[in-house]
Amino acid sequence: MYKIQTLNNISVAGLNRLPREQFEVASELSHPDAILVRSAKMHDLPVPASLKAIGRAGAGVNNIPVPAMTERGIAVFNAPGANANAVKELVLAGMLLAARNIAQGWQFARELEGDDAAIGKAVEAGKKQFVGFELPGRTLGVIGLGAIGVLVANAARALGMKVIGFDPSITVRSAWKLEADVERALSIDDLVSRSDFMSFHVPLTDKTRHMINAERIQSMRDGAVLLNFSRDGIIDDDAAVTALDAGKLYAYVCDFPSNLLKTHPRVVTLPHLGASTCEAEENCAVMVADQVRAYLEDGNVSNSVNFPEIHLPRNGGHRMVVVNRNVPNMLGQISTDLAEDGLNIIDMLNRSRDDLAVTLIDIDKPCQEQTVQRIAGIDGVLSVRCLPDAVQA
Repeated sequence: MYKIQTLNNISVAGLNRLPREQFEVASELSHPDAILVRSAKMHDLPVPASLKAIGRAGAGVNNIPVPAMTERGIAVFNAPGANANAVKELVLAGMLLAARNIAQGWQFARELEGDDAAIGKAVEAGKKQFVGFELPGRTLGVIGLGAIGVLVANAARALGMKVIGFDPSITVRSAWKLEADVERALSIDDLVSRSDFMSFHVPLTDKTRHMINAERIQSMRDGAVLLNFSRDGIIDDDAAVTALDAGKLYAYVCDFPSNLLKTHPRVVTLPHLGASTCEAEENCAVMVADQVRAYLEDGNVSNSVNFPEIHLPRNGGHRMVVVNRNVPNMLGQISTDLAEDGLNIIDMLNRSRDDLAVTLIDIDKPCQEQTVQRIAGIDGVLSVRCLPDAVQA
């Protein structure tokens, strides 16, 4: 039986993907095989020697020490695209909030006093200060064309907006889904200089931190709107507020409140609601539970942020999973050790990603502890495990 520890509340829809006769799931247990997590910070948590996988029920993995997990041969999974529609809807809402001054108008209405006649008179006198503009014909720049960015771009086109996208590492799958008339920007600076709205859908890294700074803001169109439902830190908030105060920017809508932003009259801050829908939480939990289960039971890997994609059907035999550094002659050494113990390879698949490789091996006899220890002792091998007997396909 596999043990799964949950560090946050995980949707029941996801937990139900882990049959109780095969998985013990609890928030407190010893020697877990896998951890399911949402927002809990794991950087300072002790990592049990039994741990084989971490599943993040969401897209970002900033709360997980991924490099340290890689060094220990622990797979880290996420759920890209599972919350994409939820974030897309909030970006669209953010554009409308900014363009029509909805938050400011709502606050104005909430503070009205007097009888209904007095309120009606105040409304007619005050509404002119909240005159906005419409979206059709405006240009949206989308930085990051993954699952979320593609949905945002396509939805904006459906609203009659022009769309410019930038993503130097766009996948073929994302490109196929993108509306044909979404224009490709040559660079971030090219996109910034041509956009009325800018929406960001990239992870927070050293390269993306303060991607939008004072210098880039000065190259923007006057009256541009910034939308950040990605990660806090993508935009230099100090620079954005300075530009708002100077009238260079029209509005800033983001999911990350701070003392600097929360009361500014041209800023709308939301309490990190990007993926906060019942549907998104269920989608993320189901996706990551399925991925963790597939890895524990069969060694197959999908949507890992540190392991290569790999899938080998179970066609009989006894499976061994080897995680190792991507160095020459690793497969030769593993094959030699198996042969020395009289084990014949029925099927084998090796995939690599950067400096890491995963090998799935089906052998004709159950592997012995001495074989595991022999392969684990090869320089560069990070982890070895033997799976229960294969079920015939």
